[in-house]
Amino acid sequence: MRVAALVPAAGMGKRMAAGINKQYLNLGGKPVLAHTLSIFETAPFVDDIVVIVPEDEIPYCRENVVDRFGFTKARRIIAGGRERQESVCNGLRAVSELMDDDIVIIHDGVRPFVPLEAVLRSVESALLHDGALVAVPVKDTVKTAVEGIVVDTPDRGNIWLAQTPQTFRYGVIRDAHEKAKCEGFLGTDDASLVERLGKKVHIVMGDYRNIKITTPEDMLLAEAFLKEEAKG
Repeated sequence: MRVAALVPAAGMGKRMAAGINKQYLNLGGKPVLAHTLSIFETAPFVDDIVVIVPEDEIPYCRENVVDRFGFTKARRIIAGGRERQESVCNGLRAVSELMDDDIVIIHDGVRPFVPLEAVLRSVESALLHDGALVAVPVKDTVKTAVEGIVVDTPDRGNIWLAQTPQTFRYGVIRDAHEKAKCEGFLGTDDASLVERLGKKVHIVMGDYRNIKITTPEDMLLAEAFLKEEAKG
């Protein structure tokens, strides 16, 4: 069995300062993306890493992230698409040599604090089920509203905040993406595409520190996490 990690990092940082793509922001002396890749580089159960970035950033990513920090598993850096879903689809094509029962881990390039244990649990779950979704329970009360008017208060005991990694057997996630593309369906995450096939995605407990860095405030929080880790 082979395990490949797809790391989409093709976002353009629209909610960050103009001209700065969030995956290359400096976090503790390294780009955010380098922190993320190091998790999979050091994971003994991961065989390959595919980094997915905007096409014109491939040389920059190779020189300033992959080569600079010695990520030997990241042998492929490929071009992403206009939407994240298209980027992941490109990544799946890049690992078409995988067998149907091999494992694909899909993890956002701007989530640098995912615990390795959560990644491993997601792989173990994907081997047993149709897919695995790392998530955490909501802490706050959730409201459903229409045109600004509350219409429902769902039981928060049944509501989870989806994170990544989202992990699947290659055949399952390949078929899910192909069906979505043929039908013009754009999902909010990879798990939603698998759910459309009628398959069951199991939740793996995540970590509240596994934040997705999308705003300047997220960077402040990430820097605080990094300082706390440095203290041991």
